Amino acid sequence: MENLNITIIQSDLYWEDKEANLHAFSKKIESITEATDLIILPEMFTTGFSMKSKELAETMEGKTVSWMKQMAKEKNCVITGSFICKENKYYNRLLWVSPNGVARRYDKKHLFSMGGEDKHYTAGDKRVIVTLKDWRICPLICYDLRFPVFSRNTKRDPYDVLIYVANWPGLRSEAWKTLLLARAIENQCYVAGVNRVGVDGNFVMHPGLSVVIDPKGHPICQTETEKEDIQTVTLVWEELETFRKKFPVLKHAD
Repeated sequence: MENLNITIIQSDLYWEDKEANLHAFSKKIESITEATDLIILPEMFTTGFSMKSKELAETMEGKTVSWMKQMAKEKNCVITGSFICKENKYYNRLLWVSPNGVARRYDKKHLFSMGGEDKHYTAGDKRVIVTLKDWRICPLICYDLRFPVFSRNTKRDPYDVLIYVANWPGLRSEAWKTLLLARAIENQCYVAGVNRVGVDGNFVMHPGLSVVIDPKGHPICQTETEKEDIQTVTLVWEELETFRKKFPVLKHAD
């Protein structure tokens, strides 16, 4: 099976300014010269982690979705990241947009109640597994990282890559680093964690620390701390398959 090239974009975000963020990400995506199959953006990449759901929400026919479709078509790759979506209710919704315009969706299951997210958004009720070049990929959002049962690689719903898009604060950076490693090791998969940098409108600092980790728990790509960064890395199918056959942990999973 073919290898998979993924690009992670670690970026500061303009607080609650969709136009400025879309413009900035357009420039960042245009700057990518390496061949890539997937570009990963942070959580709520058009607004930052805002609780102004009613004021900032867009529909699936809105500008952010149109922009993602345009970018995916222009770069001939999948674009993924989350935004504030209204569809009867309000969701922190991750979109997986293919070059042909097809958009899969995942609504964040675990809402961060300590930040009031549960008061402004509705939780999703299931995860989604998408396929790219025959790789099975599970995209999740930020606080989902703390829940290993929900993230679990199962025989019924297997995947090869686990993605977390985030607005993860610096105060809990050790948890971010540790749990990403744990998810890769326990699920025998590649893990990509893409976090923002900068200080948001609530004066919360985000350190970035975006990373791609191999199934053995080794980081194969790390961004600069507290700086904007774009990196492209190749996920090697043969290495994943060989390791799973040689050390079949998933075979004995509960």
